[in-house]
Amino acid sequence: MTLKPLADRVIIKQVEAEETTKAGIILTSAAQEKPQVFEVIEVGPGGVIDGNEVKMVVKKGDRIITGKYSGTEVKIDGVELTIVRQSDILAVVE
Repeated sequence: MTLKPLADRVIIKQVEAEETTKAGIILTSAAQEKPQVFEVIEVGPGGVIDGNEVKMVVKKGDRIITGKYSGTEVKIDGVELTIVRQSDILAVVE
């Protein structure tokens, strides 16, 4: 199954947590900090939303940071994804 976001929506997937520290210590899954970085999987077309022209700035493959509690979580084919509005994206990680 595939998802195609509408309007100014963006589908994102959380980046995997680091399993080792910079010093080389291996972390258990309970000790791993949940990362705030996501990868953009799919981007909606933009358009006129609430009377304002919205141009999509992010693109597929970008790494982004979003608000901690923003978006709607869905599980498709065993993969956890989040759907957010472009306005919920705080930054693009370069």
